[in-house]
Amino acid sequence: MSKPKGFEKPAGVRDYLPHAVTKLRRIEREVLACMDRWGYQQIMTPTMEYYDTVGVASSTSDQKLFKLLNKRGTTMVLRSDLTAPIARVMSSLLKDEPLPVRLSYHANVFRAIEEEAGREAEFFQTGVELVGDDTPEADAEVIALAIESLKAAGVEKFKIAMGHMGYLNGLLQEVLPERTEDQESLKQDLLNRDYVGYRNTIASLRLTETQQDQLEGILKLRGGKEIAGQALEISSNDLARASIEHLCRVWEVLEAYDVSRHVLFDLTMLGDFSYYTGMTFEGYAAELGSPVASGGRYDKLLQQFGRAVPATGFALKTNRILDGVQGEEIAEELPVLIRYTASYRKEGLAKASELRAQGHTVITSIMPDSANVRDEGVPVVSSSSLINRGYREIITLR
Repeated sequence: MSKPKGFEKPAGVRDYLPHAVTKLRRIEREVLACMDRWGYQQIMTPTMEYYDTVGVASSTSDQKLFKLLNKRGTTMVLRSDLTAPIARVMSSLLKDEPLPVRLSYHANVFRAIEEEAGREAEFFQTGVELVGDDTPEADAEVIALAIESLKAAGVEKFKIAMGHMGYLNGLLQEVLPERTEDQESLKQDLLNRDYVGYRNTIASLRLTETQQDQLEGILKLRGGKEIAGQALEISSNDLARASIEHLCRVWEVLEAYDVSRHVLFDLTMLGDFSYYTGMTFEGYAAELGSPVASGGRYDKLLQQFGRAVPATGFALKTNRILDGVQGEEIAEELPVLIRYTASYRKEGLAKASELRAQGHTVITSIMPDSANVRDEGVPVVSSSSLINRGYREIITLR
């Protein structure tokens, strides 16, 4: 293997230039402030975790984890999401905290497979976890907050697609009882959004026409509130019916929040079916085909850390918003330039301190004496040309 050149970096990671950092920090600042107003307190967890705890509990499949060894030979992982680390904290440092607990975060995460897919191996997520509340009110709260967070991030046109793991599980139990492998194949097709493959799998299962119609019927269950009634006509399974009833109660709360116009039903949506246990949702911006937000209920995760409490939450795909969503352009204040000669250094730096204390950005620059400028033939740069370079104001002291 050839040695990397000095200017090269690993595939899947990126440098953020000042204009991108400015936008990223604004998104982070505005979204976290929005979450704070909803009562979510910010938490920070380590970049590295133990593989045997957080690594195996994560929703990220094993082959997507970045693994490394510490000095004792223990396998570590770079965090691939924030939900599993927060579950660890909730089961240890916050185990005595009265429930429900509301936490928010903004952090970089790492997934090895993204590099192979031509995507980023390191990216940012901003999200929340609501722990200790299993009601439809809690599920509706995180969806409503996701909507407000997308607005705060500058995403103007978007839709939230909402589904429920229980409906598909109930339907498959009804049509394919005790045929676990067939059920998993169909779930994988839906997870991959491979609807042609889903229909081909159904055709290979040697089912009755009624059973085929039931399984194919789920592909039509995308739309408004009327989808709930259509879903109940397809399956009479108790779990499926209970799941639809839960989504209907969530919808009622979203109507009370006055945000249901942003939401639609999509019962083909699974999220990670090995991880989520109930309601799931994804947010799509008008400019992008890939989701800019995702979340749902994961009531079994904290059990892996010895604490059986329900939880729900979501994460914004901050990088996708940064790169792919135009949003509203925010005019950044240009800096003030203060130029001074050596004899006016004290006055120049004092003026810079005064303006910085008022919240302005100030750049200082020492310049040669006018006499020396004339003697040495050094050109004097005019204020107008400096302003064209990006300064709001030029103050010259000499």
